[in-house]
Amino acid sequence: MLDYIKGEISELTPASVVVEVGGLGYLAHISLNTYSALNGLKECKLYVYEAIREDAHLLFGFIDKRERDLFLLLISVSGVGANTARMVLSSIATYELEGIISTGNASALKTVKGIGSKTAERIIIDLKDKVKQGGGPAESPAAFTAYPEVAKEAVSALVMLGFNQPASQKVVGKIVKDNPSLSVEQIIKNALKML
Repeated sequence: MLDYIKGEISELTPASVVVEVGGLGYLAHISLNTYSALNGLKECKLYVYEAIREDAHLLFGFIDKRERDLFLLLISVSGVGANTARMVLSSIATYELEGIISTGNASALKTVKGIGSKTAERIIIDLKDKVKQGGGPAESPAAFTAYPEVAKEAVSALVMLGFNQPASQKVVGKIVKDNPSLSVEQIIKNALKML
């Protein structure tokens, strides 16, 4: 089973990406959230899910493990396939989806194309206890897509220091949005004052 692929982005569309690794191009189907994060990058690391069926071998790519975990939970629900799960993740940010599921907001799920009331209720019933309450944006703020390395390094450092990841991401996102030219060290120092 593949966990992730890392390489050069040779093609990128809102629905898929081709990542070249060792001379091979891997086509991965992606959500719009992942597309936004990859847009403008030359290289990437994608966490993947490999769907092996009789008629096809498909790869689904995700910018982070949080998005992949939500995808896996969604496809575990009866009546929700990979394309429907990808549509949900394209329509709703991961932290918002976690909040929608944990609060039982079926009407918000019904706004997604292909999700009716029965499917929305089934998703909430099946996943309410499995999804952690959304703790704020992870990779969704503009700061994380425009400055992925600086922001991600700062969050990783704060998590290693023992701070809560969602809180760290929220604070770092705000700092980078307000001061985009700060170095990783300056972001961490500012975040430590705010956490």
